[in-house]
Amino acid sequence: MKTLGRSDRVDLPGLGLTSIHAKIDTGAYSCSLHCSRAEIIDGKLEFVLLDEEHPEFTGMKFVFSTFERREIKNSFGEAEMRFVIKTSIKIYDHLIKAEFSLSNRGNLKFPVLLGRKILRKRFLIDVTKKDLSFQSKLPTV
Repeated sequence: MKTLGRSDRVDLPGLGLTSIHAKIDTGAYSCSLHCSRAEIIDGKLEFVLLDEEHPEFTGMKFVFSTFERREIKNSFGEAEMRFVIKTSIKIYDHLIKAEFSLSNRGNLKFPVLLGRKILRKRFLIDVTKKDLSFQSKLPTV
């Protein structure tokens, strides 16, 4: 079983994002992506990830015809309606199909939050470390 630290960089190949900062949060149940704009147009979910101030912002619009709208509790325990999509995430050599709720994480340091649903039975967490899977991708000197 591979080890993750308190944060890492992950790939979201279904969304064309690589090495994006993610917070590992065993207190959260599900995963979340920072989304500044999301709306339903002609029955499809259209959204833009991140926001203009984020260094990895591309402005690229994503369109999902399959999505859900679900009540999810935020970090304060308050329920809020969020869009939920399914896409793949790559951590180390694991390609995992996962659900991500779309929420405005603009005031938070990490645009991706990984909860225990995706971590369970796949990774050990060592909060004294960070970027372990990202470092494994770097060439050794």
